[in-house]
Amino acid sequence: MHIAIAGNIGSGKTTLTTMLAKHYGWTPKFETVAQNPYLDVFYEDMKRWAFNLEIFFLKERFKDVLSIAHCEKTVVQDRSIFEGVHVFSENNRDMGNLNERDFETYMELFGIMTSIVDAPDLMIYLRASVPHLVSNIQKRGRDYEQTMPIEYLENLNRRYENFIFNKYPGKVLVIEVDHLDYQHNPKDFSGIIDLIDAELFGLFSTTT
Repeated sequence: MHIAIAGNIGSGKTTLTTMLAKHYGWTPKFETVAQNPYLDVFYEDMKRWAFNLEIFFLKERFKDVLSIAHCEKTVVQDRSIFEGVHVFSENNRDMGNLNERDFETYMELFGIMTSIVDAPDLMIYLRASVPHLVSNIQKRGRDYEQTMPIEYLENLNRRYENFIFNKYPGKVLVIEVDHLDYQHNPKDFSGIIDLIDAELFGLFSTTT
């Protein structure tokens, strides 16, 4: 089984992926962020480095889904290949960071890749406001994120809403995270577990 955690930068995906892996005994699959050689320079000059950045992420996410497809255990993944394209890459195109020629080449490659892989069995969307995202980004203190334009986060949030509610064809569980602290509050984490159990095993009400 393949569980994907979706959400904007700073929404808490990596934390929840780690906690769910421990709780359920699932195998975690984390996004290759720190290893992306284009990330630092991308935030300094988005138009120059957007295509390089997106191709690197696409390559890594494709490797991940191939690995997941051959894994006999349940895998919980920090961000899927689908949101990487329909949220981040389309956002870079619309902001003018990717020109149409590069975007069309990128999308053709994405189409070839996704023709041979399946969507996750469940996508968990961590829905967060921009102020909540900014607060989390400031707390974790990654240098390359501190110069990120607010407009970039706002555009990504709009893209996520469109992707989750209008584009993504698979099964989605939406969790509103602005007022949750599941990392430090066991009650908040237990509530998330109840929702996931309901989706996967039908044990409880799914009303949020």
